[in-house]
Amino acid sequence: MNVSRLRARKAGLALAVSLAALAGWVSVLVSPAAAEAAPGSAGGHDLFAPGNLLVTTGVWTTNADITAGTTQLPPNCAAADPTYVTCGTAVAPGTYPIVFNNDAADGSFGVTEPIVLDELNPHDGRLVRAVTVPDNPADGDYLTTSFSSKSELQIIQSTDGRYDTFIGYVAPPGTIDASNANTPGEQDPTIADSATPTYRAVAQVDSAGRFEFTETNAFSGDNGRAAILDPEDGPHGTIFAVGNAGNGANPEPAAVIDGAGSQILTPAGKPEAAQKPGVPTPFGNFNITELGVSADKSGKDNNYRGLAVYDGVVYFSKGSGSNGVDTVYFVDPNGSATVADGVGLPSDSETLPSASNWTAPAYSVSDTALSLTAKNPGLTPTNAYILKGFPTTAAKTATDASDYPFGLWFANPTTLYVADEGAGDNTYDPTTSTYTAAAASVTAGLQKWSFNATTDSWQLDYVLQNGLDLGTPYQVAPDRQGDQYPTGLNNTDGGTGLPWAPATDGLRGLTGRVNANGTVTLWAATSTVSGAGDQGADPNKLVEITDNLAATTASQVTREQFRTVLPATYGQVVRGVAFTPGTPLTDGNNTSPQPSLPQGSFGLTPGREQS
Repeated sequence: MNVSRLRARKAGLALAVSLAALAGWVSVLVSPAAAEAAPGSAGGHDLFAPGNLLVTTGVWTTNADITAGTTQLPPNCAAADPTYVTCGTAVAPGTYPIVFNNDAADGSFGVTEPIVLDELNPHDGRLVRAVTVPDNPADGDYLTTSFSSKSELQIIQSTDGRYDTFIGYVAPPGTIDASNANTPGEQDPTIADSATPTYRAVAQVDSAGRFEFTETNAFSGDNGRAAILDPEDGPHGTIFAVGNAGNGANPEPAAVIDGAGSQILTPAGKPEAAQKPGVPTPFGNFNITELGVSADKSGKDNNYRGLAVYDGVVYFSKGSGSNGVDTVYFVDPNGSATVADGVGLPSDSETLPSASNWTAPAYSVSDTALSLTAKNPGLTPTNAYILKGFPTTAAKTATDASDYPFGLWFANPTTLYVADEGAGDNTYDPTTSTYTAAAASVTAGLQKWSFNATTDSWQLDYVLQNGLDLGTPYQVAPDRQGDQYPTGLNNTDGGTGLPWAPATDGLRGLTGRVNANGTVTLWAATSTVSGAGDQGADPNKLVEITDNLAATTASQVTREQFRTVLPATYGQVVRGVAFTPGTPLTDGNNTSPQPSLPQGSFGLTPGREQS
């Protein structure tokens, strides 16, 4: 890859590309070399080419203002309620990547950094351009990502294909702990993080590279993970979003319950300075008692990660936490689905609701059927269900061998690919030089599910892992300035004592297309395990694989193998992948097959540069 773009902002190379004046829209930053490839951007013409990939990355540019042995973490902790917030002393300086050893002093530790969108040619992996999302408050609207928040920044095309969307923070680069701070309008007094309240915001970008941001009070105390825009639904369009909320004590207040899980909101259509986000609006609600088992922490049953819309149905995945079920869900807003004991299938008549007329599930402390009490509040009624055939085992019993679903992509109505990120267990064997739990996983990677009409249920066909080298440490490429990722053991400044070198643990963000020859090409961001202070800050990869769409058994795909498209590089984390805004869709389904394109897509070996 062309690693020069990684440090472009630090070197002062980025330039502003003026865009057509439009209320709520802001300009982009493009590296000089890339700007030459976009001669019409200033006039509102396409910046991104249809049919290319757009990859969300976080790029380290701004060190945190931290002095080891002196700085108190989390921010503002001295003035916070000591009942819930404990001050710790920083054990590491604010430089990457040693800064993340400060997790030992602050369990909510994170640092915001710029979001860079890499446009890639899907056939050869060539970098077409790198666009930095506006991140300077002085310039107007802006957004950043939390560098160690591994579950965020998935990017997805809108239901009409005209926009791509993702979620970040309304905070400048270098901000500490924004990812676990309260949002301004949803305050949890028991929160364990005393950082300055921070709005989350959904970014949408069009083919001309123009950005619009919609602030929200949802996901207070945690992070938004993914968002999908339906521009034609309702008078101003509708956004579906998923994430988590809450970082405090029990019982969880309404501010946490209302702002977690699956959300529905209206695009702001105005600059951030003019926005006044109100109370979050929950969309899909699941409660584990639907399965006929005992209640757990109801507010955390809705801790969602992946998101998809297909054929008028919203789907999402859950793959973390010790409550609820780690599996794939669908929402039944019309009450027309076929369900029993919390499991079912959406109906053929399901349609997407509009944020303008949606009636949200309500906060409750007194619903006997759902075991909701003052000590275990939640939402009622339920309208989300486990997709029939997918796991129904409680997350509290999860092991390294369990499913941890993340990204979702439908190839057609009867084929669903699920990215499984793995358990995150970094147990390391120095004799074999492997992270043993990751290496032993048979569920992590890319799962292929098909619908069995005989059993009226989804079934797992096989898991694609070849070429991922699960559990095997890999080398991180240096950046353009020659900055090298640490080697050896992380045994200073409060380190873990384990190797710095990360290894692939599974997959997260996911997209794909169906090819003319009956194959499917899929791209995914890798998840990692390592001995770094926070595995979410590990340099990771974008990988690609081509699968036989008709295959249903592992014996039919033994020669299929993942290839690296973007290698792991110093100062970069890869989060999500989608097709560029303006790429035509099939039947209006934003996770459906892209138009068939010429064959020849191939991966690149780590460290290779492109022009």
